[in-house]
Amino acid sequence: MNKYKILGLGLLLDALGYVSFIIPGVGEFSDIIWAPISAWLMTKLYAGKAGKIAGVITLIEEGLPGLDVIPTFTIMWFYTYVFKKENV
Repeated sequence: MNKYKILGLGLLLDALGYVSFIIPGVGEFSDIIWAPISAWLMTKLYAGKAGKIAGVITLIEEGLPGLDVIPTFTIMWFYTYVFKKENV
């Protein structure tokens, strides 16, 4: 998959993580469902050890109340395609 398509998908997935802020109370319940799904998606977008670590971080970030503001998919994209020089 093209790295810019992955960025677009990551931005969309980060936006989905923000949905819990729209509906107070119900939104935090949705994080129980969204957290493992987003972690699994992270491991599918980014293979290897880095993807697994990012998946765990995403699970924690989405699962804990109030941490949804962290754009983990976007941060992982920057880590993979901007800061980590061997993948460029």
